[in-house]
Amino acid sequence: MGGSECLTASKRRWAMLCILLGLGLSSLGSAIVNIALPNISHSFASSEAATVWVVNAYQLSATVCLLPIASLVESLGLKRVYASGLAVFVLASLGCALAPTLPVLVSARLVQGAGAAGISVAGIALVRTIYPQRLVSKGLALVALAVAIPGALGPTIAATILVVAKWPWLFLVNAPFGLAVPLFVAAAPPDVQVARPLDLIGISLNALAFGLFAIGIGTLGSGDGPVAMGEIVAGLICFSLFLRQQLQHSMPMLPFDLFRIPLFTLSVWTSICSYAAQILAYVSLPFFFETAMHLSAVETGFLVTPWPLMTAVTAPIAGRLTIRYPASVICSIGLALLAVGLLLMVFLPTTPAKWDVVWRLALCGIGFGLFQTPNNTAMMTAGPIGRSGAASGMNAAARYVGWSLGSALVSLIFGSGGDHGAVLCLAAGVGFALIGSATSSARRFR
Repeated sequence: MGGSECLTASKRRWAMLCILLGLGLSSLGSAIVNIALPNISHSFASSEAATVWVVNAYQLSATVCLLPIASLVESLGLKRVYASGLAVFVLASLGCALAPTLPVLVSARLVQGAGAAGISVAGIALVRTIYPQRLVSKGLALVALAVAIPGALGPTIAATILVVAKWPWLFLVNAPFGLAVPLFVAAAPPDVQVARPLDLIGISLNALAFGLFAIGIGTLGSGDGPVAMGEIVAGLICFSLFLRQQLQHSMPMLPFDLFRIPLFTLSVWTSICSYAAQILAYVSLPFFFETAMHLSAVETGFLVTPWPLMTAVTAPIAGRLTIRYPASVICSIGLALLAVGLLLMVFLPTTPAKWDVVWRLALCGIGFGLFQTPNNTAMMTAGPIGRSGAASGMNAAARYVGWSLGSALVSLIFGSGGDHGAVLCLAAGVGFALIGSATSSARRFR
């Protein structure tokens, strides 16, 4: 998809600013809400397990939408997908802020997640249409910062907002950025569109498979075992039907050619495990701090910040290490450190000092930062360069699948774990981090 050479420097800056803005907002959308979950729970007089669906809905919707959007982006056009995704994200943010009940808030988050999927799928690919080939690396470096910085500052931003305002303002702050949509449409280069049939059967089976499975795990937390098992089994059946349908499709959404490469497949599984561990901790820690340690939302925000902050600091270092050492080794060490940090949180003293929490979460952040860049590099370079778009789509899909699985498990554990739900979530995170470390190590023998 060309068009970069005909862009003026001014238009390139405007278009790139809008892309960075959207990617930053979608990253912030994942990081900023966790801190406010206890406040939202109190506001609607809802249970912790029910409130967790404010996070689950966003992750689940994005996960369900990623593959269909990635498969249709050539026929719809990157420019149209990105602008539509950003517009949907901002409008859904207004819906979240104005939600009168928890079900309405969860519904708005579903729509917001769909918008985030459009931003994620089209955003990185658009960099290649905006910059000439010789400057693409510069654009991708800016993208990495746009994703990492909001993730690092999300808890602090949330804590700051909650000092002076109620939780709806966490969503209202997105509203002014909707003005970027017309700016982007005016500045971005024209799309090259390719005719591609809409695979309605595949899209439906994809949505049912991921949706029923995640909802079933969450339903287990409500104590309704038979219904939950029925949802999980139905989800697995839909997934098997989805795989069969995709294998027979002439233009499948799933990149089967890449999955035949062991390095790529193991990298995908490593990513799923690591992001499941991350979200198990991210969602449960605010409840742990505010319920068990009786801290305020502001104190919670600042205590959680060392994790994403150290991830942002460590990720570029890990990128340089990847040049000298195998990605499998660096990732394994990183995920082992993440497991150690989470385990230390499980055995946190009954009345810990703030520093006891800070250095443990900083260790988690260092471990996650060591994993992230090398694993992404391995995934993106495992296949031929002509399949980098499909690899990028699976990179995002693995991240959201891990988040959705972890979020659903949080709901399950909170529903059945009683007063120890947060600690059990951290213990589950230890398990996922160790599985990810072992999976990463297996890449050395491929």
